[in-house]
Amino acid sequence: MAEQVIQPASDHIDIADAERRIKAILIGSIGNLVEWYDFYAYTAFALYFAPAFFPGNDPVVQQLNVAVVFAATFLMRPLGGWFFGYLADHFGRRISLTLSVVFMCFGSLIIALTPTYATIGFAAPVILALARVIEGLSLGGEYGASATYLSEVADPRHRGFYSSFQYVTLIGGQLTAIIVLLLLQKVFLTPEELKAWGWRIPFAIGAALAIFAAVMRRGLHETEAFEEAKKVVKPTGSITNLLRYPRELLLVVGLTAGGTAAFYTFTTYMQTFVKLSVGLTEDQTTFVIFGSLIFATILQPIYGAISDKIGRKPLLIFFGVAGTLATVPLLMTLKETKSPFMAFILICCAWLFVAGYTSINAVVKAELFPTNVRALGVGLPYAITVSIFGGTAPAIALYFKSIGHEDWFYFYLSGIICLSLIIYSTMRDTKHASAMHRHE
Repeated sequence: MAEQVIQPASDHIDIADAERRIKAILIGSIGNLVEWYDFYAYTAFALYFAPAFFPGNDPVVQQLNVAVVFAATFLMRPLGGWFFGYLADHFGRRISLTLSVVFMCFGSLIIALTPTYATIGFAAPVILALARVIEGLSLGGEYGASATYLSEVADPRHRGFYSSFQYVTLIGGQLTAIIVLLLLQKVFLTPEELKAWGWRIPFAIGAALAIFAAVMRRGLHETEAFEEAKKVVKPTGSITNLLRYPRELLLVVGLTAGGTAAFYTFTTYMQTFVKLSVGLTEDQTTFVIFGSLIFATILQPIYGAISDKIGRKPLLIFFGVAGTLATVPLLMTLKETKSPFMAFILICCAWLFVAGYTSINAVVKAELFPTNVRALGVGLPYAITVSIFGGTAPAIALYFKSIGHEDWFYFYLSGIICLSLIIYSTMRDTKHASAMHRHE
C-alpha cells in the first residue's frame, strides 16, 4: 500500500513539472510569434503604405525607400542583441523578454498612427524610420533572450524539441502576416481602401498582440539555471566577461552565416524570386510561399526531436552538405519552372535541408555558453552575423539579377553554406558537451 501511495505522488510531480515547462515554452513562443508578425507585417504591406510615406509616382523608388528603412532594422539588431542580452544575463530572462515585446508594441503603434507625408511632410518617413529602429532593437534582443529561455526551461532530454518552437513561432509570425494580408485583400477591403488607410490595421493588430504577449510574459517564472547561477557568481552580462569565450563567439558567427543566408533566401527573398524570376502571378506567389512556410513549420519540431536522439552535429552537417551541393541546381530548376505546384515542391525540398539548421540553431548556441553570459553570447554575435549575411541576402540577389547574372547569387549562397559546413565539421556536438549547467 505504501508503494501505491508514493508512486502517484511521483507521477503527479512529473506531470506538474512537465505542465510548468510546457506553459512557459508556450508563453515564451507566443511572444516570439508576435514579434516576428510585427516585423514581417512591414514587408507584407509595403506595397500599400509606401506611397503614404514617400512622395512621387515611381513605385520602384518608393519600394527602394521602404527597403532602405527595412535594412536599418538589421543595423540596429546588434545593439538590441547587446542591450537585451545584458538585461537577460544581469537581471533575468523574464525582464528582457517582457521589455523586448514592449519595444515592439511601441514600434508597431507608431507606424499605425503616424500621419502621411501629405500631412506632415518629411517628418513622416523620419518617424517611420524611428519606429523601425525601435523594432530592430526589439528583434535583436528577442532572439538571444528567447533562445536562452526556451533552452533553459526545457528538460535536458527534450531540449532540441522544445527549443525548435522558436523557429516554429518565428515562421508562424510570417504566416500570420500573410493571413492578415489575404483577409484584408480578399475579404474585407478593396485595394483603394488598403492604400488609403487599411495598411494601418495590421500594425494596430500587432501592437495589441504585443501588449497581450507582454502581459503574459510578466507572469513567466525565471529559469532555474539563472537562479542557480546567481548563487554561484555575481551576474554581469558584460561584453568584457563574454570575451573570455572567443572560440564560442566565433562558432556562433560561423554556424550562423550559412544558415541565416539560406533562411532569408527561402523566406524573405523567395517571394520576390518566385514572382520576378519564375513569373508566377501575385496570388500564385502568395499561396506557394504560404504553403512552403507551413511545411517548414511542421519540420522544425520533427528535426528538433531527431537532434535529441542523434545529436545536433549530424543535422548541421546534413544542412551543410545538402545546402552546398543542392542549392545551385535547385534554384536553377526553380527559375525554369512555370508551374506553381513544381515551385512549391522545389521550395519544400530546400526546406528539407534548411530545417537542419533552423530547427536547432538556437539550442546549439545556448549550449555553447555558461549561464552568466548565455543570452548575450547567443544574441550579440548572432545579430551581427544576421546583419551581414541574412539581411543582405535579398539585396545581393537583386543586385546580381539587375546586372544580368542572377545565377551568381546561387553560387554565393552555396559558398556561404560551405563555409559554415567547415565549422559544423570541426565543432563539438553540444548535445553531448553542453555548457547548460555551467555557472562561471
